[in-house]
Amino acid sequence: MTDVPENNDAHHEVTHSAGLSSVSISASRRAFVLGACAAAAALAFAGVGRSFSWIGAAYADVPAGGGLDAFLALSQRLTGRSDFDTVLGKRVYEALSRSDSQFTQNVAALNTWLQGHGGVPSDTVTQALQAEQPALAKSVSAIMRAWYLGLVGDSPHIEVVAYEKALMFEPVKDVLTVPSYCRDVPFYWSHKPVGA
Repeated sequence: MTDVPENNDAHHEVTHSAGLSSVSISASRRAFVLGACAAAAALAFAGVGRSFSWIGAAYADVPAGGGLDAFLALSQRLTGRSDFDTVLGKRVYEALSRSDSQFTQNVAALNTWLQGHGGVPSDTVTQALQAEQPALAKSVSAIMRAWYLGLVGDSPHIEVVAYEKALMFEPVKDVLTVPSYCRDVPFYWSHKPVGA
């Protein structure tokens, strides 16, 4: 029993002599977290009752109508990404337009809806639209499915618009290759082997 306090005292002396008291580290971490939470709460309550006119300015450059540019602007807001491959964007837009005759009108309606609702994340948009306007909610789901999975349409008429550029592979691209039969990066055969 006496060995445990000696070890603890020795450990405390070592950390204290190094200038790193575990008590002070824990207290400073706690103070930081509490300060960050207090700042977030203050910002949240500061906006209550104020005008959100700054939100409209963020969406002032959204192209009118339901064309390709409006679709890409909508895709940026739904996915939170700032850029898309333009060739893939056109392919996705055309495939979605073929699969749904109301798609271009829905793109315009979704851009208008988002301008009025401050650009909330896609899952919140889908949930909010599900009860009010199910056709628009379906379009949001189709857009997200096309970008992340590379698939457009319903079975048995599913069109593959992307594979290696599907957004589902982005989060792990630094550690995993896109799954395929060759188990190497796409188009690996077009590069010269190392040492050749």
